[in-house]
Amino acid sequence: MSTTVTSCVLVGVDPEPVRVEASLSGGRTQFHIVGLPDTAMREARERVRAALKSSGFQFPDGRVVVSLSPADLPKSGAMYDLAIALAIVHATEGLGSQVGSFVLMGELSLRGHVERTGGAMVAASVAERLGATAVVPAGAQMPVACDTEVVGVETLRDAVEVVRGMSQGTPVVVASMEGAPSGDLCEVAGQSRSRRALELAAAGGHHLLMVGPPGAGKSMLASRLPTILPPLSKEQQKEVALVAAAARLPDPRDASPPYRAPHHSISVPALVGGGSGIPTPGELTKAHLGVLFLDELGEFPPVVLDALRQPMESGSVLVSRQAASIRFPARVQVVAASNPCPCGYLGDRKHGCTCPQHRRERYRERLSGPMLDRFDLRIKVERLGPLELMDGRGESSASVRERVVRARAVQAARGILNCDLTGPQLRGLEVVESVNAVLRSDPRLGAITARGWDRLRRVARTIADLAGEELVDDVHVKEALELRDDV
Repeated sequence: MSTTVTSCVLVGVDPEPVRVEASLSGGRTQFHIVGLPDTAMREARERVRAALKSSGFQFPDGRVVVSLSPADLPKSGAMYDLAIALAIVHATEGLGSQVGSFVLMGELSLRGHVERTGGAMVAASVAERLGATAVVPAGAQMPVACDTEVVGVETLRDAVEVVRGMSQGTPVVVASMEGAPSGDLCEVAGQSRSRRALELAAAGGHHLLMVGPPGAGKSMLASRLPTILPPLSKEQQKEVALVAAAARLPDPRDASPPYRAPHHSISVPALVGGGSGIPTPGELTKAHLGVLFLDELGEFPPVVLDALRQPMESGSVLVSRQAASIRFPARVQVVAASNPCPCGYLGDRKHGCTCPQHRRERYRERLSGPMLDRFDLRIKVERLGPLELMDGRGESSASVRERVVRARAVQAARGILNCDLTGPQLRGLEVVESVNAVLRSDPRLGAITARGWDRLRRVARTIADLAGEELVDDVHVKEALELRDDV
């Protein structure tokens, strides 16, 4: 006799259903789990056996085989305990035909309690697709509301009663918001040009590179970027929550875009994803739909920086290992800060550079030309003196965010963010003769690449959107060119 219940698994960051089938037969007492389980899942045999007995259910005599399908997809973790236990109860006592309308997820203790774990969003997403009800540990919180019922159970017996229709379980509520990102742009004194570049980056989703001496405010500016970004939509919040589940991060507590700032000693697998078995998300994916801040860019190994080049263009990263090849989403806004040289004072007005020429060149060579070309905005940040810092507070994040939201609304009406516009799309949004006049007259455009030209025009489109202009003209292109320094 065999019976089937439904659980869930993440393939990369995509939730998929898993069929948990239990088969009972005579013979010597044995308990096998098949379907590429990892060590934690193989140990489920003892957890499930003890939980069934503690909950008043009889563990069947003879041979018990539990199969998790798709069988060629590796399964990991203890989240299948509840589904395995209910499949066995269904095979021995029966749970009714309605068992197929539930998606089960949870780890069992030896006493039969369903332990509180993360990943409720995974079960809810699969249930939403199947038109089913998700059964998860009681006390779990949903970071985003789903269009399906999600109920919590405290024990294995509670779960059996819910599936049999004898109990409604505990409703799982959406987690309460814990407030906006900390900090405010008004805390940044002066730096009007840098603040303008930050606003443009937020409005159009552009990559930004800031180069300047220590203490100029580069890191402070970058940390304020999340405070002027618009909140994530409901669908985007679901994507971020699934990424958090795949990376075993805490569930997001608000609608703010993710912000990740890895140390410069990070390895390539830690940045793009990897691992010895099934690939897991790296920092690029953890920052999906948010900001990836690379501080001290000149200290990152060149091989790490070059690994960013393709994801910055495509918005995804394919990680291939012997066990599997997984494509992870990586639609991130890269913001980087760097000193101009190892000592940090090259070109500074008050401190002379002490670096030998060969050290400057070696430091500069860490950032390759193709990598540098992928930054839409490149600015030099000047260090301010005490009197300039005391001139007063700048504009608040709230007022800047209002302009950013308006500009994003214009782009939403077009159906595409400015940072993703293609050449033909850009040509339809420009005063062609006016833009061509800049192309013919400005000598700085002679050294720009085809990729750089498109990125320059995208920034110009964002400038026009912030100004409420329908078409891009020479004024917008010239300002975009002014914000593309030779760093």
